[in-house]
Amino acid sequence: MNNGNPNIVFNPLISCIQKVVLYETRTRLYLVGSNNRETRFRLLTIDRLAHNRLSIEENANEFNNLEIRRFVASLTGSPKVTSAYGVLGFVRFLEGYYLILVTKRKCCAFIGNHLVYTIKDTVMVRVNEVTSQRPPHPHEDRYKKMFQNIDLRSNFYFSYSYDLTRTLQYNESAPRFVGAKVDLDRDEPLPDWNTLTNNVAQINERVDYAFRSDSRKRFVWNAYLLQPMEGIMLKDWLLEVIHGFVSQSCISIFGRHVNVCLIARRSTRFAGTRFLKRGANFQGDVANEVETEQIVSDGQRLCAFTQMRGSIPSHWSQDISKMVPKPQIQVVISDPYAQTPSRHFERLLFHYGAPLIMLNLVKKRERRKHESIISKELEYSIRYLNQFLPPPHRMKHIHFDMARQSRLSGGNVMEQLAIYAESVIQLTNMFFKARGSDLSLQTGIVRTNCVDCLDRTNSAQFAIGKCALGHQLERLGFLKSAKLEFDSDCVTMLEHLYEEHGDTLALQYGGSQLVHRIKTYRKTAAWGSQGNDVMQTLSRYYSNTFSDTEKQHSINLFLGIYKPSLTKLTQPIWELQTDYDMHNDFVPSTDSKQITDWVRHKVRECLPYSCADSNKLVKELFRVHSNGLEMIDGYSNYHQSFKWTDLSEHIAFEISQLAMRFMPTFRTNYSPFQRQIQTSRKARQNPSMTGQSSTGSTNSNSSSSSEGDDSSSDEELSASFAEKESKQTESAEPAAITLASVLPSMEQVYGCSINPPSKQSMAIYKKYVQMGKLSSGGTRPAQTSVAQRDQELAKIMRGITLRPLSNYGTDSYLSVRPPTVATKSQDIYGEYCKTPRNFNAVPKFEEFDVLYRYVQKL
Repeated sequence: MNNGNPNIVFNPLISCIQKVVLYETRTRLYLVGSNNRETRFRLLTIDRLAHNRLSIEENANEFNNLEIRRFVASLTGSPKVTSAYGVLGFVRFLEGYYLILVTKRKCCAFIGNHLVYTIKDTVMVRVNEVTSQRPPHPHEDRYKKMFQNIDLRSNFYFSYSYDLTRTLQYNESAPRFVGAKVDLDRDEPLPDWNTLTNNVAQINERVDYAFRSDSRKRFVWNAYLLQPMEGIMLKDWLLEVIHGFVSQSCISIFGRHVNVCLIARRSTRFAGTRFLKRGANFQGDVANEVETEQIVSDGQRLCAFTQMRGSIPSHWSQDISKMVPKPQIQVVISDPYAQTPSRHFERLLFHYGAPLIMLNLVKKRERRKHESIISKELEYSIRYLNQFLPPPHRMKHIHFDMARQSRLSGGNVMEQLAIYAESVIQLTNMFFKARGSDLSLQTGIVRTNCVDCLDRTNSAQFAIGKCALGHQLERLGFLKSAKLEFDSDCVTMLEHLYEEHGDTLALQYGGSQLVHRIKTYRKTAAWGSQGNDVMQTLSRYYSNTFSDTEKQHSINLFLGIYKPSLTKLTQPIWELQTDYDMHNDFVPSTDSKQITDWVRHKVRECLPYSCADSNKLVKELFRVHSNGLEMIDGYSNYHQSFKWTDLSEHIAFEISQLAMRFMPTFRTNYSPFQRQIQTSRKARQNPSMTGQSSTGSTNSNSSSSSEGDDSSSDEELSASFAEKESKQTESAEPAAITLASVLPSMEQVYGCSINPPSKQSMAIYKKYVQMGKLSSGGTRPAQTSVAQRDQELAKIMRGITLRPLSNYGTDSYLSVRPPTVATKSQDIYGEYCKTPRNFNAVPKFEEFDVLYRYVQKL
């Protein structure tokens, strides 16, 4: 985007701080950072004697291996050494600062030549030494434990070379603005890259630029922790992480591997737990906002589709003072001019373009108004705001009562969702980039919501993702038609990805795994899953009732929404009745623009394209004169040819093996797009799902999560599914299962079949058996007469004549008869003994006769 010249290439900067070693002394902390090859080093010095403040001194010089060894050797005493892979930042509660380091990581995905890591372990180091004798503040340890309730080992991801906070379409766009603070309305953009000459000698000469991306702070979960390091000149020290879900799988298309990566980014704005964060705040930030990107790649070409989920953008909540499974929904603040939804939708238009498609899955008809209350709020907001948008770019609203459709007799939810998904793909298109092909851009986004944005939303997002995958494979040339069949290897792989995706997001927001899964809405769920649904509902109810408040405190503390203070005016976070004021800073607008003018002029100019993608902002941009520099060498950063790597540990090999997981062992049709009989296989367990949310308390014993309350009545929905399954079971007679009905014949697979042996073959085999008996002494008992033994041996030897192939003589380990050597051989050996032994030197004149006679004997 913004660059149609294939000779101009923009390369993201690769972080030169990929390994960190911490040296702790009594007065100083020394952070030594190095590149992946450990050939270039940087140094940060932190003063530990500074009381209640952080003093960081950055050494502007770059050290080589020898210089950094000399520096480490010069440290007095025996410093404590900690190895790490990055600095997450610093945090302060009441007394002094703490340093947080990533000590373990695991590569979980790759996008092109960019590796994506998940955090596996961290360490928290006290920075300021306690110099006084007074006891520590009694609340310090409690704040520290509350902060550590955020499990950084679960669902936190980072990359040294790829901006995970941005979509692939944004990352592949050409820069238009450079700087930390840019006003898009007033500042001048960079020249048009299509007409730039670049001062090259030849017209088709390649020109490389390096840039440092400007991350989207909405998805940076350690932005507050990195604030004390903003003054550092070398920005490679700042390791930004996202929270959500990242997973990658693979399908084999007749030996050609195609990778499918799913990236879910959870927003830090208005973040929290299920019942404590509903609707939106005054800034237009909604609860449970997650951006999901589906990237398909065959190694050279990339294709991406983005969708999102989020709560209905209005001021509504549920009263949780009463312990009931479904608290009543109530609109807290009336918003007749839809100002809060307008801020939310304007931000979506800025980042994604038009059209905005709202897929609303809440109930339409209810005996007692519950979900329909907020559904009407959404419909009114869209209808009102659309009056002030140009007709081609107006928002579209799709209301689909998914719970009602599931309970109808024979209601097929997935078929209806597939129709909606196809229309969505046709309206928004998708991002596609390949050398020699036209660039395709996604304009607009589909936004899916229900009440909790968990169960129904995940199934609907899977339906959209399935349709998008068909179009992505069609665009890559692997399919003639974009339609994909259920129960094919390709769709099964995608279904497993979205199941893990839904379980992980449900754990983070709802406190348990999904209740109603994709198979539930497909009507293919097993009868035993009904018991699991009930357990997940109870687990979610327990988590929402007893542990959500503690989890919300941990999130507010981790994100810096609440900052502890020693002043009397600041109450401890656990004494606050509510955190409403923290998330809803209402500031009266001083802007003179009218309420009806809710979309900025700059955004209107770019529609239907994304204003953010068309005006990409980067922090640094400079030209490089070689694409082999380490700072932009993505090939070396991916393959890491400078070190030995076990093949089983390489991410590309590991993911390629996943294709075998979705293919039955015995089959005659190897197409991943044909419907197959799927055997019961154990699904790959998400390593991050340890039974509790990554934003949950370690003291909480709540296990997985679900959205039992999402559709109005879990019991009704589960009962309807159970009734239909029981009727289907009674009507269908179970067919007899045999090997012939389950497995293909040997002739179909190998082209041959097993037949009885011929008489000639049986005669040879019998002689072979007799030879075995003869060599082992037969099967006769030990106590038999000599006549019987001779008789049995004669019977065995009948028809068998054994002739020795070689004569080994009568030698044994007791005596050996020397071999007979011919006279000619003895003469040759005698002449050899007379020859000189120094063959490396030139022979003397008198030795020539002896050598000549020896050669003549040969």
